[in-house]
Amino acid sequence: MIQLTQTAGALFGVLAVVLGAFGAHALKKVFTPELQQSFETGVRYQMYHALLLILISITLSFETSIEKTVAYLIIIGTLLFSFSIYGLCLSSAFGKKWKWLGPITPLGGLLLTLGWTLLAFTFISN
Repeated sequence: MIQLTQTAGALFGVLAVVLGAFGAHALKKVFTPELQQSFETGVRYQMYHALLLILISITLSFETSIEKTVAYLIIIGTLLFSFSIYGLCLSSAFGKKWKWLGPITPLGGLLLTLGWTLLAFTFISN
């Protein structure tokens, strides 16, 4: 579990840097200011959670199901939240908005919120 959490954190981190640069430079001409801001939100939240995954891989033992659930919620929540934003922005910029991604973003946010809440619970209960 530690290796999965570290790997996910590192991959999310590198992708956040690459996608952030891609959004700021290559997509600047095709994005409206609103799409640019939304894309940056996805990148920012992805980086926050990449760092969180690295941190919890160092601090948690993953011996309890709650600690494992925290990692899964953060990984899946980040994928759903940030990557649905990327899909919405890119599809909008190129003329065919994938509206079906709209409900996925708040679902990812809910999973992230649950992950943070369970993390707080693990700290309180220790």
